[in-house]
Amino acid sequence: MTLDGKVALVTGASRGIGAAVATKLGSHGAAVVVNYYANEHGADERAKAEEVVQAIQQRGGNAVAAAGD
Repeated sequence: MTLDGKVALVTGASRGIGAAVATKLGSHGAAVVVNYYANEHGADERAKAEEVVQAIQQRGGNAVAAAGD
């Protein structure tokens, strides 16, 4: 499966199933928006989202983190 040229917005992608889905989509060529909820623990969630972004980028993918509610 190839997702080259596609963009995927994955909500809740800073942890758990969302992170796994985002990483898998990135490994198949999609540019991934790693969405996270910036609540009172916003700094922690941002850091986790950035870890997912880095994992995708280390595998040659394209990803960015984006806060959203």
